[in-house]
Amino acid sequence: MKIKIPNAEVQELLSGKKYSYLKYATQIMNLANHNAQGTRARVVGQMSDLIQQFEGATLADWEKWYLDSYPKAIDDASDKVWEMVKAFQESIKEIDRETVRQWVEELVIVKTFAGLKFQQAILKAVALKYNKEYRLATPAEESKGIDGVIGDITVSIKPITYKTKRGLNEVIDVPIIFYDKRKNEIVIEFDLPGLEG
Repeated sequence: MKIKIPNAEVQELLSGKKYSYLKYATQIMNLANHNAQGTRARVVGQMSDLIQQFEGATLADWEKWYLDSYPKAIDDASDKVWEMVKAFQESIKEIDRETVRQWVEELVIVKTFAGLKFQQAILKAVALKYNKEYRLATPAEESKGIDGVIGDITVSIKPITYKTKRGLNEVIDVPIIFYDKRKNEIVIEFDLPGLEG
């Protein structure tokens, strides 16, 4: 026999409480909390450490122990999230269809292109730094592992993880620009002698 217990039911079984919210409310509060950082360790404590320190057995024991240890944390976190929810409410009033269209256009057109064609942005950024012209590689150059040309220097563009995979059979005889694509930026590193002049 198998029994499936949804997470909400596990919480209800342990707490004896059933929480219910308006449609979309938890999504809004999660987003507000993410922005406000209301439940970060500096506000509510490091939960993974605290639960290890806790020596009780029941939810009631945990609640008492936690609130004795952090008497203002729930209110402090709630205040942070509430302030962000109020900011959302103000912002939502200003969002119209044109704003939504602009956002969708940026996501579908610009961000998709930038996400897939960021090598061109890397070439352009390096070229601008040295006040040089740049271009993408031709198909013939691409077959040799070349991704572009800056000034008169042919370059390859590889993820930073490529450094640890140098034992691959691929041989690239041109300078390599390494990139680390992060959530909010692309960090590039390179050594291109000859561009400085």
